[in-house]
Amino acid sequence: MLAQPAPLPELNRRLAKLTSILDVAKAMSAERDLDLLLPLILFEATKVVEADRCSLFILDRERNELWSKVAQGSKNEIRLPVGSGVAGQVAQTGAVINIPDAYADARFNRSFDISSGYQTKTILCVPMRDAGGEVTGVIQALNKLDGASFNAEDEELLLALGAQAAGAIENALLHEDINRLFEGFVSASVVAIESRDPTTAGHSGRVADLTVAMAQALEHLSTGPYAHTRFSAGELQELRYASLLHDFGKVGVREPVLVKAEKLYPHELEGLRARFQLARKDLQLQSYRRRIEAVKVRGHANLAEIEAEEEERLAREAGQLDEVMAFILSCNRPTVLAQGNFERLHELGGLRFVDAHGEAQPLLLPGEIQSLSIARGTLSPEERREIESHVEHTYRFLSQIPWTRTLRRVPEIAYAHHEKLDGTGYPRAEKDIPVQSRMMSICDIYDALTASDRPYKKAVPHTLALDILKRESDAGQLDPALYTVFIEADIPRRVLQGVK
Repeated sequence: MLAQPAPLPELNRRLAKLTSILDVAKAMSAERDLDLLLPLILFEATKVVEADRCSLFILDRERNELWSKVAQGSKNEIRLPVGSGVAGQVAQTGAVINIPDAYADARFNRSFDISSGYQTKTILCVPMRDAGGEVTGVIQALNKLDGASFNAEDEELLLALGAQAAGAIENALLHEDINRLFEGFVSASVVAIESRDPTTAGHSGRVADLTVAMAQALEHLSTGPYAHTRFSAGELQELRYASLLHDFGKVGVREPVLVKAEKLYPHELEGLRARFQLARKDLQLQSYRRRIEAVKVRGHANLAEIEAEEEERLAREAGQLDEVMAFILSCNRPTVLAQGNFERLHELGGLRFVDAHGEAQPLLLPGEIQSLSIARGTLSPEERREIESHVEHTYRFLSQIPWTRTLRRVPEIAYAHHEKLDGTGYPRAEKDIPVQSRMMSICDIYDALTASDRPYKKAVPHTLALDILKRESDAGQLDPALYTVFIEADIPRRVLQGVK
């Protein structure tokens, strides 16, 4: 005798459930955030098997435990050993457990009911299996809404949903692993950057915080060139990474150049001081020789007078030598050099002293005169080019990384953070600058100005730093619309507490 086909309403109901599973499978495959994915799975599982509530447990193979932070009816993360309770046994055996009367089954652990006040009646617990057939977790449904037991159809539907959920969870966990990998790499890179120059510690993080805050502030604009500009979560992450890594290329710059606090390197200044000490000894030696000769000519009766004359002359000449050294030290500091100082430095190039071999030696070497003649800052043109090359190093390094699709512009954004709108920046001197780089440029300059004292500069007060940014904005170097956002959104004070 032929089996009777199922009534049409029953077929429609079953079709609706299968369609629901397909729909949720699509939604699950698109969701990468585990905290959003797990509640979505539970909601659909509860609906598909018409249960009162569901729990989802993921298998932690390293600890041989099941864990869940989305068990409906519980606000805390739950952990239980594999093999313990109904869910633990399903994880261990991979077999479906369908219990029509929980309190009559020895496998049911009543402790949750006792602690929560919930009364479990019926249980359906199925394994979630990945593409290779391995159990990756379990889904547990409690209390069929119509009061009946869960049936074979419920088992089939929950298994189908579990298979889809296993793949989606695996993808989400892999996505989390990739994110942690990038976070770890970026953190290690920042440590490497800042270990080259400890005085700049924290700079990369502060620039990232300021730049991301600026990007978020753009969302509130309703007028101007950046009205209604929006950055997705992925784009903000991309901007954050680019900001954190914008100075990574400094690992390719020689450390003495990177941390050069004065125009002469420490070893150069030490050599110069040693020559001045020799020159002082030479003055003393010449004075004693003159005294001997004077006594020979003028006699011992005039020794006191000769001593007085020579002491006065030696003090005067030593004072002149000290004054020259003080002048050189003033030129060595990273201040703007007055025009007259250039001429005097070249005049001092003619000063000589006699060494231990009786040879005349210059007090100032040509290279020292050239370094001391640096008009602004501490870097020669060659050293400045070496410092500026860090942008090229940054781009070359970041371009070697196989960034994900959502992070692919990290090298480009970091590359342009020293460009200026009027083409005076570097390394490319381009005017077509991404908006992310324009924001980073403002934040980078602000933090470089206001950061704590460094050997080669004093910290600039908050208000003066804003004035400097304003001048660069008015000169067409920085984006005036973004500078306005930086000011009106009060980005520095909102992000960096305690800024003066």
